[in-house]
Amino acid sequence: MTEKLKLAVIGVGIMGSSHVRDIANSENMTLAAICDLDPQRAKTAADAHGIPAYTDYREMIDKEKLDGVVIATPHYFHTPIAIYAMQHGVNALTEKPEAVHVKDARRMNAAFDEAKKTYPNLVFAIMFQNRTLGIYSKLKELIDSGQLGQLVRTTWIVTDWFRTQRYYDNGGWRATWSGEGGGVLLNQCPHNLDLYQWLVGMPNKVTGFAAIGKYHKIEVEDEVTAVFHHENGMVGHFLTSTAESPGTNRLEIIGEKGKLVVENSKILFTRNQSSMFEFLQNSTELFARVPNETVEIPYNEGGGQHRIVLEAFAQAIRSGTPLVAAGPEGIRGLTLGNSIMLSSWLGKTIDVPFDENLYEERLQELIRTSRFQKASTGPGEIADVSRSFQK
Repeated sequence: MTEKLKLAVIGVGIMGSSHVRDIANSENMTLAAICDLDPQRAKTAADAHGIPAYTDYREMIDKEKLDGVVIATPHYFHTPIAIYAMQHGVNALTEKPEAVHVKDARRMNAAFDEAKKTYPNLVFAIMFQNRTLGIYSKLKELIDSGQLGQLVRTTWIVTDWFRTQRYYDNGGWRATWSGEGGGVLLNQCPHNLDLYQWLVGMPNKVTGFAAIGKYHKIEVEDEVTAVFHHENGMVGHFLTSTAESPGTNRLEIIGEKGKLVVENSKILFTRNQSSMFEFLQNSTELFARVPNETVEIPYNEGGGQHRIVLEAFAQAIRSGTPLVAAGPEGIRGLTLGNSIMLSSWLGKTIDVPFDENLYEERLQELIRTSRFQKASTGPGEIADVSRSFQK
């Protein structure tokens, strides 16, 4: 029987605790250690599994013979922990986002490339579990196979990330520039932004407007409207909020050969009988429409999202099989989020790639000048996170 891989979880808050359970129940992985800045939280989680507890990730990586670490800390810690692990030949899986800003993500990717010179089989992964959902896999298949033809518009209204004030008050780091580095774009929407670029590619210009603490007592964004301009002429729209209830989750992708609409766990494909570009040029009628038909596209739902990513991480370490999402890919969705914020700060459309130094400077200025006082500064309660997952 193949020996189980030894993994440690760093950060055992809401998501980290979920990863602890998945690893402990795996046939391919074993939980070898726990690390958390809160000594009691680390001890409680570790004692439940009879393993060592640490408060310093460097000490844990130095002492334990680990095959990998799963990083589920507040966002700013993703960068130093992942870099330290990889520099010491330890495989790393980080929660989303890869980093708070693109400059740090680039540092992580560069450290991975450098570490691979010493450890050629090193694995760096990111927790983009929504890629495992059958609905998005089917969308990608339809688009990549050319069934839509040339894309002209992608619009995602994703306002079902509703969060209460109690949620934002839970934990001293959340929804602050210094503790989290952003709001809905950096916490809830990394999955949506990753899927956007995974499905239709990266824009070359972004126009964004981010409302700061519009509905909650927070100092970061809780409502966002953005327009993406793509080099091939496609235009994208991205609207999100943590204050709408009931919210909407509707994705439209339109191409010359038809329209895909994803809503309420269904894919509806309205197929044109011919290219709309050809039709509009050649039709002899004034008010004609391209003949079409609408069908529902079946797909395999998939499931066990986080567990699938963890198991793929383990198999990649063991035998080099593909990951659900490689760590360096995290920079793409992060670029979208950062570009929306920078455009909003500057009040103008910006080019992608953008000035990474300027973004970091603006972020540091917000941290330095912040006078925001949170209602809670404690470590936060551990809640059932499953209700927050989008279906």
